[in-house]
Amino acid sequence: MSRKGIIAAVLLVLPLAGCGLFSSGPSAEEFAGQFLNAFASGDTAGAAGRTDSADSAKTLLDNVRGALKPAGVAMHVDSSVKKDDTTTVVRFTADWDLGRDRHWNYQGEVELRKDNDSWKVHWSPTAVHTKLGAQQTIGLRDTEPSMAPVLDRDGAPLLAPDRVVSVIIDPAKAGNVPQVAGALAAAVNKYDPTITQQSIVDGVAKANNQPYTVVSLRDADYQAAKAAIYELPGVRFAGATRMLPAVKNLGSQILPAVRKMFEAQTAGKPGFRIVTLNAAGGEVAELFAKDAEAGTTASVTLSRKVQSAAEAAIDSIPQASALVAIQPSTGEILAVAQNAPADAQGAIALTGRFPPGSTFKTVTAAAGLQAGAVNADSPVPCPGTITVGPRVIPNANQFDKGTIPLHAAYAFSCNTSFAKLASGLQPDALTTTAKQFGLGVDFVIPDVTTVSGSVPPANDLTERAEDGFGQGKVLASPFGLALMASTVARGTMPIPVLVRGQETKVNASPPPLPPGVTTALQGMMREVVTTNAANTLGKLNDVRGKTGTAQFGDGTHAHGWFAGYQGDLAFSLLITDAGASAPAVEAADRFLRGLG
Repeated sequence: MSRKGIIAAVLLVLPLAGCGLFSSGPSAEEFAGQFLNAFASGDTAGAAGRTDSADSAKTLLDNVRGALKPAGVAMHVDSSVKKDDTTTVVRFTADWDLGRDRHWNYQGEVELRKDNDSWKVHWSPTAVHTKLGAQQTIGLRDTEPSMAPVLDRDGAPLLAPDRVVSVIIDPAKAGNVPQVAGALAAAVNKYDPTITQQSIVDGVAKANNQPYTVVSLRDADYQAAKAAIYELPGVRFAGATRMLPAVKNLGSQILPAVRKMFEAQTAGKPGFRIVTLNAAGGEVAELFAKDAEAGTTASVTLSRKVQSAAEAAIDSIPQASALVAIQPSTGEILAVAQNAPADAQGAIALTGRFPPGSTFKTVTAAAGLQAGAVNADSPVPCPGTITVGPRVIPNANQFDKGTIPLHAAYAFSCNTSFAKLASGLQPDALTTTAKQFGLGVDFVIPDVTTVSGSVPPANDLTERAEDGFGQGKVLASPFGLALMASTVARGTMPIPVLVRGQETKVNASPPPLPPGVTTALQGMMREVVTTNAANTLGKLNDVRGKTGTAQFGDGTHAHGWFAGYQGDLAFSLLITDAGASAPAVEAADRFLRGLG
């Protein structure tokens, strides 16, 4: 063969030889990236299959992911260093998203060794983390933050962190369930009267014989009951820290909303630790730690003193009862109280809709005064009955006062006087005037649902007359009538507030009452408590208000109301199905005296 032929043959062979000598397989970094991506995505089998010890690798990779339970993992290759012709070390960065704003970032490295035309990760626990040793795995340890209290306007705690212990019965381990249930009920019934032997047995049955939580006790109550329940067969306990009322059952309707409002602020942020664990589960080393962030104290406008006095005034009343107190000068809510029968009906203090009865004569009087139809001294008839259209409207027991001044008709609570006054007003007069007192105005207080009431226009003469003494279609909540009393005290509708600096949105901005109207109403309210049914309150310093008896249903039942104020404290009190206003007046007296 000639020299040219030899050269041509060599040129022809070299490309073919090149294909065999330089494989198109992945580089060390690319292969490491495949391993890391498989591990990060949860494909532990795929990741382990890229190592030279697949079974050992998969066991540890599964353990690590199971311990950390990541919401997501991101891993990427940073660089590589070639140690020799067959070994390369690839460095990477890992970012574990552990949920709840917890992240663990670190840098690691894996060693890759040549495997024919490809690579294998040389398996070692250090492939997960450089400080992870043989026979070790990784653990996650949460560190709980210290919770902060919610304080009242004076710095007294309303909600505070307390340990709660759940008492759980496991029927599979209890043996004689009724016997254990009887022992549990005997020990914890004093803390929750609804818990009986039968209620526990029924609860277990409804849980399909799975573990059933009988009760959650405050730590002090648990410690008192512990001796009687700790050794019961099949009974176990789980403890946790929760935000609880500083006094049991305090603010049953308002404090749950307050807790929700400040939950994130007072709870703080948990910390966490990443540790290595030996085969026995003991900690070996700490790989990462983030300290817990303590919660910060919150405060609301409520007064624990006023709240406690309100609850003490109504707790023993057998009928559903509620009391709402507001500071007129600021609109700050001081108390929202309900007794147990009211709690069974829902949040009636803030959202209940009840006929306001004679308390609404305050609005009717204001409407008449502003229309120029009357003044406080105007003579008005107060006969025992009056007929408006087809409706015969009576006074209570048809009492007859003849013709008396408007202020006296208000004090004696003459239905007939105010029915006649209302019937002579414009159809929307009471609607417009009611809004000046907050009734029918929509207030949006963050995290708190309120309904002030409703006063629809009355084109029908009879309906308008009935509305005039609070027995037509007008409705109000205790919250709404507390606003009404506050308006009389300050002359203009207050904007209710639960957290200082937090805006309450309002759908209307009614004008203030004229000064002369405010003065007249204040005098009329004082006259109420110095005469007749409310005179027990007249013995207290400068109490002003209006009583109300509001019939409902077939007319044989009536709610009892009192709405009024003393100084810079306005309130309304409702006792459902009380039959008259006298029980509400008595409760109002207990409330004010309870303030000291």
